[in-house]
Amino acid sequence: MMFGEDSEIPSSQRSAAYRTPSSGSPLDFGVSSDRRPNDDENLLQRSRSASFSMRFRQAGGVNSIDNFARSWQRAACFPEVFPRRLSIATVDSDEDWHGSSGDFLEPQGSLHADLGPALTRPLLSDNGVASGQRDSILNTSHLESSFGTSYGTISSRVSESAQKHVIEFHRQQQTHPEPAVSHDGEPLLLKQVQHEDGTRENIVVGQSTVPQTIFNSVNVLIGVGLLSLPIAMKHAGWLLGLIFLLFAAVTTSYTAKILAKCLDVDRSLVTYADLAYISFGHHARLVISLLFCLELLGACVALVVLFADSLHVLFPGLSIPQWQIICGLMLIPLSFVPLRFLSVTSILGILSCTSIVVTICIDGFIKPHAPGSLREPAQTYLFPENWGTLPLSFGLIMSPWGGHGVFPNIYRDMRHPHKYGRSLWATYIFTYSLDCAMAVIGWTMFGNTIRDEVTGNVLTLDGYPQFLSICIIVFIAIIPITKVPLNSRPLVATVEVLCGLEERVELNTDYTDRMIAIRRTLRVFIRILIVALIVVMAIIFPSFDRIMALMGSALCFTICIILPLAFYLKIFGKEINPKERFLDWFLLITSSVLAVIGTAWAFLPQEMIISM
Repeated sequence: MMFGEDSEIPSSQRSAAYRTPSSGSPLDFGVSSDRRPNDDENLLQRSRSASFSMRFRQAGGVNSIDNFARSWQRAACFPEVFPRRLSIATVDSDEDWHGSSGDFLEPQGSLHADLGPALTRPLLSDNGVASGQRDSILNTSHLESSFGTSYGTISSRVSESAQKHVIEFHRQQQTHPEPAVSHDGEPLLLKQVQHEDGTRENIVVGQSTVPQTIFNSVNVLIGVGLLSLPIAMKHAGWLLGLIFLLFAAVTTSYTAKILAKCLDVDRSLVTYADLAYISFGHHARLVISLLFCLELLGACVALVVLFADSLHVLFPGLSIPQWQIICGLMLIPLSFVPLRFLSVTSILGILSCTSIVVTICIDGFIKPHAPGSLREPAQTYLFPENWGTLPLSFGLIMSPWGGHGVFPNIYRDMRHPHKYGRSLWATYIFTYSLDCAMAVIGWTMFGNTIRDEVTGNVLTLDGYPQFLSICIIVFIAIIPITKVPLNSRPLVATVEVLCGLEERVELNTDYTDRMIAIRRTLRVFIRILIVALIVVMAIIFPSFDRIMALMGSALCFTICIILPLAFYLKIFGKEINPKERFLDWFLLITSSVLAVIGTAWAFLPQEMIISM
């Protein structure tokens, strides 16, 4: 058994492993009956400690620490980099699942849903007749009674091409009914609904509350991209920089909402890749796979670069490439840690980013004189000092908003989808406030001397308390340790699928122990290889601001603005209000132009940009 695959243990055995005296069940840890009194005391002490830890994690009921971790675990497993089926389980009703003490949510019923053609029925079907008989008419009677989201019944407005793609999407699901086995991820819960015409459909049962949804959304958006916002302000100036930062926040918030509208077309749609398929077909799904791979790889590389740059300042005896290799060696064992443990530590990423902003602000007020002081601000400009650097700010300002690859899945996992708008509002208020604070504080403190990442200025200047500088380095070290293993999991899954090594329910019993051992060895090699690739790319591309600018221009614009607008316009077509359609096309064209210019500028040599 590979490390991290303990989810193969039957649920009854896993539950028994967590029984405590508080549950009224005897303890059974496999200790013989003739154990000594000291052994009994030690065993009782350990059980009390485990019981206290369990009660602490379960405190808060539906919003307990365990449930927050499970919610984020589902969100972290959702990004479908390569089209593959997710781990699922069936329930008879919304109340037929519960969280066992110290364990995952255990759905009542069979482990895997039977998604045979006789049991599934797409919401986009034919006048109440089971799917597969006619492919032309949209059945809106069931839609009107089944959709209960905040956006109302919108599926009757779907374009004809989207209807055909959704019907084909359901046929693919029926052709390949067995889901993939996920040892890392918690299963999605499916509820089977029977309609008046006798047909039945499987829909995803949302499990996340509003606080969990906000936490997941903030966790997706908050990252090291905010550390490059001060240099983006230098490239754009106060006026254009703050205007574009507000534009990025408002526009990505709007596209996050329209992604939810597109999902409401059919409740079997879960991922961003599903939306790409029903909008533009199979080839669009492959393009999304490539974009997700590039985005996740770029994010991991940027984290390793930031880690090495910061540790090199504190310990200059080792070169930056050596620190990058050390970071890679730290990440290798973490790539084998089960996702349910990494999801618990993910909150450290949010706390670290927030703490960095607060710490830099405190440093600015402590230092009385420039440079690096908020009490004596550095020289700044209303407009860019060199207009040739303005396009670099496009990608840098967009880079912190790259979370739309996960937003569809976060929405689908909500218990109360009609509260999605409220969750987005809270998420973007917090995220925008933090990003804006970092941009303003960083440029005010350092002006034209601002570096690729603002923490580099703080760590290289004298006059700050040593304790706060050490705290910043600790926070920076925590971020890649908590983020890279999560970001690399979809990349690992993609390579495993391409190599035919993904975990599945094997009906063929001809597999020998040797073949199983070879497959597991190859999966171990793939995880090590992914980490090695990230480190090598960090050594080749060591410029943090260029990495963030390229990711923001080429990827964040595309995934967060251009594609969601394209999905929306394609799915609903002329049924969209003329004013809204004009706005959508304006945002689509404007974002495309900014993305192309920003991407081109990210490849230009620094000397050429300065001479413009």
